[in-house]
Parts: sequence; structure tokens; C-alpha cells
Amino acid sequence: MTIETLLIAGFETVREYLALHVLMCLVPAFFLAGAVASLFSRESVLRYFGADAPKYISYSVASVSGVLLAVCSCTVLPLFAGIYKRGAGIGPATTFLFSAPAINLLAIVYTAKILGFDIGAARAVAAIGMSIVIGLVMAMVFRSEDKAKVRAMTLAVENEINPAHQAGLFALLLAILVLGGIIDTWMWRGLVLGPLVILTVYVSKKWFDDEQIHDWMYETWDLTKKIFPLLLVGVFFA
Repeated sequence: MTIETLLIAGFETVREYLALHVLMCLVPAFFLAGAVASLFSRESVLRYFGADAPKYISYSVASVSGVLLAVCSCTVLPLFAGIYKRGAGIGPATTFLFSAPAINLLAIVYTAKILGFDIGAARAVAAIGMSIVIGLVMAMVFRSEDKAKVRAMTLAVENEINPAHQAGLFALLLAILVLGGIIDTWMWRGLVLGPLVILTVYVSKKWFDDEQIHDWMYETWDLTKKIFPLLLVGVFFA
């Protein structure tokens, strides 16, 4: 196999990846991650994912919170970055990073349907267990960075945002992300996702001021320019 053949195969893989994943998976994921990093309650993130949160809470929540997210290992990266920037400890955030693609409901159901219930259940249990172990190891290795981060987050001033507005925006963005990955025809995507996108734009303008929307777009672009090139490089060499 020549270098030219390898390069052509790499570029073809990137082309297929861009066609299949960017619009329906990565774009909603980056907008959701940007919203988490800028608009959502830092206190809630620290309570459930923070380095100082009780481990039985933070790791259990992080390990199972991906059940309803129909995300692949690429799509979960922006979400991981979003919760980490908002104050999550490296341990719980890493646990979420490893568990979410493996335990989402669709993946478990498909595995059980094709390989049997025992294998499906074993996959879920193993994914949760291994993700917690990896997260604990990461927390131990980077414990000094986590402590400094907690101090900085505690001192930071946070603008008050209506929790109902946060929850509503999260639900809309999550619905767009999940349904975009489930629906496989463009006609139904337009019929279902089009109204959701319009509603999201409307409530965003109604619920959040210009500065908050600017912060959201900034965080979305910041995560995109940091993560997306790395994804392309990884896909090329894969």
C-alpha cells in the first residue's frame, strides 16, 4: 500500500465524516456545549460534577447521564469540554466522556437486540464501571489542578439566569441533538427539526439578553475552533 493510497483513503474518510456527522451531530453538540459553558448554572455543575462534590454523587451522575444522549465518541467531546469549562472536575468529566457514547439507550438496545440481553447488560455495566475507574485515576493525577479550579470557580461572579429558561433551552438543544441523530431521512429532519430550531432561536432572543447570547456564541466558537480540527486529524489517521 503506497503513501498516495493512504492519503486518498484518509481524505475520503474525512469527506464521509463531514457529510454524515457535521450538520446533524456536531453542530448541535457545539451549540449545546457553548450554552452549558456560558449560560447554565455553575452552581449546579459544581454540585453534581465538581471536584469537591461527594464522589458517590458526582461519579454516579456522570456515569449514567449519557443514557438519553444518542451521541458518538466524537459528538461527546464538545459536551465534555462544555461541562469541564463550567466547573466540572476532571474526574467526573472524564467519566462522562468515556461512558456517554457506550451507554446511550440506542447503543444498549441495539447491542442487546443483535448480541443478546446478557451482552447488552454486560456492555452497560462494564462501560459504567470502567468510566468511573478512569475518572478516579484522572482525578488523582490532576488533583492539584482541580483544587485550583474549584477556588477560581468559587470566586468567579456569575450572572443570574432564570433556571426555567436554562432548563427550557437545554431541553430544546438536547432534542435537536438527539432527534438529529435518530431521524435518518431529510424530509422528516426538516419537518421535525425545523420547528425546533425556529423555536430555539425565538426563545433565545426572548429569554436572554444580547450579552448572554454573545457569550454563548463566543463559547460555541471557542470550543469549535479548539476541538473540530483535532477531530478531523483523528478521523484522517483513523
